[in-house]
Amino acid sequence: MDRFDAMRVFTRVVERRSFTRAAEDLGLPRSSVTDAVKELEARLGAQLLQRTTRHVSPTPDGEAHYERCLRLIADLEDAEGAFGGAKPRGPLHVNVHGTLASHFVVPHLPGFLSEYPGIEVLFGEGDRYVDLVREGVDCALRVGNLPDSDLVARRLATLEEATCASPAYLARHGVPERADALDGHRMVGFRSSATGAVLPLEFTTGGKLRHVVLPVSVTVGGAETYAAAARAGLGLIQAPRYRLEEDFRRGALVPVLEATPPTRTPVSVIYPRAKLPSPRLRVFIDWLAGRFRAGAATG
Repeated sequence: MDRFDAMRVFTRVVERRSFTRAAEDLGLPRSSVTDAVKELEARLGAQLLQRTTRHVSPTPDGEAHYERCLRLIADLEDAEGAFGGAKPRGPLHVNVHGTLASHFVVPHLPGFLSEYPGIEVLFGEGDRYVDLVREGVDCALRVGNLPDSDLVARRLATLEEATCASPAYLARHGVPERADALDGHRMVGFRSSATGAVLPLEFTTGGKLRHVVLPVSVTVGGAETYAAAARAGLGLIQAPRYRLEEDFRRGALVPVLEATPPTRTPVSVIYPRAKLPSPRLRVFIDWLAGRFRAGAATG
């Protein structure tokens, strides 16, 4: 294994905190990964990793060498990409909410892969918090305001939100006329994966934002369950309009309080600050930005 391959192995072990998971990511035997790190440590004359039966973590020397390796690998990939017009290639791990992927990303992915046939996109889906570095994820698409972190975030779009409920719910509780007159109404609770708190409903009136918390009978933590609970007549919900349009067309849900809409929700792509973006990650992020711009232009 040459020095650059050994550096790639070492950086993946640091990011995954595991020889086994690094080996799986790289498609190598675990013994090859272990030997590569041992040879690297012997060549440098320094211990780069602390190893226990359950955990692997970098030493101070390992942290410093990890940063240098990232810069060298990025420089090498840039140099190879510039030579002879070579295009980026390799696996790209992307974490994304399922509805966001199915609506904005996957339908247009054939065009991206046609332009970059050497890239393999591996999607992970879910609403939970993901540690990008520890779990070997190159980037993630996130909806909502992002907490302060050491991640780089690039805003892609802002999504229009809507308030709605099922016809059965509105028949029982009445159609709300004003955001400040919701006595007798209920909401479906949505628990934030970032804070663990149930999110209030939002209404914009006269340029001012109003938060409202209504009684709840059920609280959920996923987008699909949230919409399903609304269809079942369990309360008012607020969600990005693109996710609700089919329900509106079928009459499964009815938009309400449209004169006082929720604030628009940002969509961002995030990636680790300490990890220089590879050429394949850069072209994917640029492509994502283009896709969301095109979506905004067409409504």
